[in-house]
Amino acid sequence: MSVLDPISHALAAVVWAAHSTLTALGLDPSSGSTWLLSVAAVVVAVRLALLPFVVHGVKQAHASARARPAMRALTERYRGRRDQDSMRALMEERRRISAEHGLSRWGCLPMLVQLPIWFALYHLLSDAAAGQPVGAMDSGLVASFAGATVFGVQLAARGFAGSGVGVVLVLAVTAAALNYVTQRYLVAPNTVRDGMPDAMLRAQELVPLLSAGGMLLAAGAVPVALLTYWVFSATWTLGQSAVVWRWFPTPGSAAALRRA
Repeated sequence: MSVLDPISHALAAVVWAAHSTLTALGLDPSSGSTWLLSVAAVVVAVRLALLPFVVHGVKQAHASARARPAMRALTERYRGRRDQDSMRALMEERRRISAEHGLSRWGCLPMLVQLPIWFALYHLLSDAAAGQPVGAMDSGLVASFAGATVFGVQLAARGFAGSGVGVVLVLAVTAAALNYVTQRYLVAPNTVRDGMPDAMLRAQELVPLLSAGGMLLAAGAVPVALLTYWVFSATWTLGQSAVVWRWFPTPGSAAALRRA
């Protein structure tokens, strides 16, 4: 039994509920479109559940940007001082500035909380595509899921080989393109670059390409079901990032300067 099983079972219950609701509304239970809508429903449910963590992350980014000038001045004031009293005073000042601006010492915790959910969702869709029952998705339901088709290609199909290579390629390129646009034009401009080391700046410029390239490579090994999830998830991320970029830009970033 995996530690991710409770999360996978909860997500399986969401898939089952979405599929049952769509079937009750008259949709074909074995249709690919019904299953695609069910996967989309999972994306919406998961993203809505994680929204408080997103809001927390945006607030922490703003707090960090506001505190940056004071932190930088503090570092300069104590530069070269390594005695115990100076280090203690430095830490106390850092805590005071963090408290003043609302910075949390657990700033990265929301991201860590989300990781098990993404892993569990990946395993759920992979197992279902392979015909393995997961929680509320019994053998009959996963067989229906794995056998459903998208433009003639089964959701259980994998890789860039075979007659469905065109569909797989389109899904992979779409997900990668959405991810690239999000990182390059929405996330990067909303990041404060002032004072960032040159090496980090260069690495940041490579992130959109590396992220999109990694997704294209992984697309050759994952089931089509997961590719459809990536497209839905990347679309949500694009919209969510656009909202943050437009209305809640990080102070001192290019996105904030654009609004000034």
